Amino acid sequence: MAKNLTSRSEDYSKWYNELVIKADLAENSGVRGCMVIKPYGFAIWEKMQAELDRMFKETGHQNAYFPLFIPKSYFSKEASHVDGFAKECAVVTHYRLKNDENGNGIVVDPDAKLEEELIVRPTSETIIWDTYRKWIQSYRDLPILVNQWANVVRWEMRTRLFLRTAEFLWQEGHTAHATEAEAIAEAEQMMHVYADFVENYMAVPVIKGLKSESERFAGALETYCIEALMQDGKALQAGTSHFLGQNFAKAFDVKFADKEGKLDYVWATSWGVSTRLMGALIMTHSDDNGLVLPPNLAPDQVVIVPIYRNEEQLAAASEVANKLMAELRSKGIRVKFDNRDTHKPGWKFNEYELKGVPVRIAIGPKDVENGTVEIARRDTLSKELIAVEDASAYISNLMDEIQKNLYTKAVSFREENTTTVSSYDEFKEVLEEKGGFISAHWDGTSETEERIKKETKATIRCIPLDDDNAPGVCMVTGKPSARKVLFAKAY
Repeated sequence: MAKNLTSRSEDYSKWYNELVIKADLAENSGVRGCMVIKPYGFAIWEKMQAELDRMFKETGHQNAYFPLFIPKSYFSKEASHVDGFAKECAVVTHYRLKNDENGNGIVVDPDAKLEEELIVRPTSETIIWDTYRKWIQSYRDLPILVNQWANVVRWEMRTRLFLRTAEFLWQEGHTAHATEAEAIAEAEQMMHVYADFVENYMAVPVIKGLKSESERFAGALETYCIEALMQDGKALQAGTSHFLGQNFAKAFDVKFADKEGKLDYVWATSWGVSTRLMGALIMTHSDDNGLVLPPNLAPDQVVIVPIYRNEEQLAAASEVANKLMAELRSKGIRVKFDNRDTHKPGWKFNEYELKGVPVRIAIGPKDVENGTVEIARRDTLSKELIAVEDASAYISNLMDEIQKNLYTKAVSFREENTTTVSSYDEFKEVLEEKGGFISAHWDGTSETEERIKKETKATIRCIPLDDDNAPGVCMVTGKPSARKVLFAKAY
């Protein structure tokens, strides 16, 4: 199975596409640009969803659900928002089908035209702020801290499983606040929540920062982001959090009375991550043998495979496996015993390597006799014989060790592939020959940013929050620059 994968060095894009399909994560559907997420892929997404949902609730957020369809007129109320999404919108114009009178199958009934077209949600700011107008009258109604788990549609022409599909799954938080300071603090908080999740659960290091004005979310005054670096040297935006100011409150006339009875517009944020995180997980850790999953998100953290020639040997291996499983499960470790007689052990080893299971345990007749088990790590592909009475504690420690190792390895890769340049020629040379993140001074103008994008296909990924703020001169124009920013080619 895994041996049939194209190598990353040969064709990274092809390697990714093959891996997603062969590891049983997802596949293309009968609907152009839309994917079917298969049970194994969805199990990983469910782990992501569960951890994020817990983190959201710990910060005071509640889940709700809003309509899939948004009246077209709502989009026209916030000019920059409609400009940002107009080219990606799917539009519902009719509400009924009928049999064609000429016998040509089913056709749209021309008499069933909607009075107002409905947009299939690309994002929910407009429908939510129309709703918030009914919920908010005074400062006592604030803050509203709501999250929605949903699907959205953005009509993409060039699609790739998980990374860019016409329909995808995500969560979108939408909050309302009495003050500007509260809203900014919320947007910053959620950026940190995302960074915490991506680093500590996905084992993917990120750079926290601000988007440039041209890269901001449509309708936002500020967009906070976390940026990750993939193994092919391209960046991937892993999550965004937006300070929306009072733009949507003004567009939908959402006012509140403060403690003195004075009316003012509400302050807003929105924030979201999507199934694109699956793409980040795959491309950060996986290798030419298949997926490599961090233990914190692996559906099965450990798989036990018995090796046997007859029923007696299977029974003996099963007895050891069942005892070990009970011990591991008591420690909260997700473990599977694969005693299928339809596949040979070698085939199973290959399958679990391809699917990225962090730890594989083999129990053969000699292991039963010697009181040992063979433990194989997916991250290093190393194997070790461990006494069965020590296996549970050993594997428990291994979970933390593998999680940390994957993160450390990814940090080292990012450091090795982050380059500081001072000239535009050097920038272009590094971009073509090495790739990765490039730190450089920029004069802050959209004209220079657009020129770099047009000439090199690199974009400003973020203005880092934790970086050196020393002033300098722009690598392109030589004009004064307040600080360095991070450039990269990106997904």
